[in-house]
Amino acid sequence: MKHLVREVKKSSNEFVNENNLSKFKFSWQEGFGAFSYSHSQIDQVAKYVLNQKTHHEKMTFRSEYLEFLKKFEIAFAEKYLFKWFE
Repeated sequence: MKHLVREVKKSSNEFVNENNLSKFKFSWQEGFGAFSYSHSQIDQVAKYVLNQKTHHEKMTFRSEYLEFLKKFEIAFAEKYLFKWFE
């Protein structure tokens, strides 16, 4: 998984910068988060993705990410997580 994410970040970084899709130099932050769900939850996940814009009007990305970390019992140091999203 680590290698896949590295390649996706590298390729998308190059694409954004080569095509001038941002007025600033684009780059990804270090690290990533990945969570898995069972096949039986695929409909719920699809609905979440389709309604993500509306969903994030009610809850920030950072708040939701913290919720996932706690739900999945993943140890973390909050001081390193997305301070600029609040």
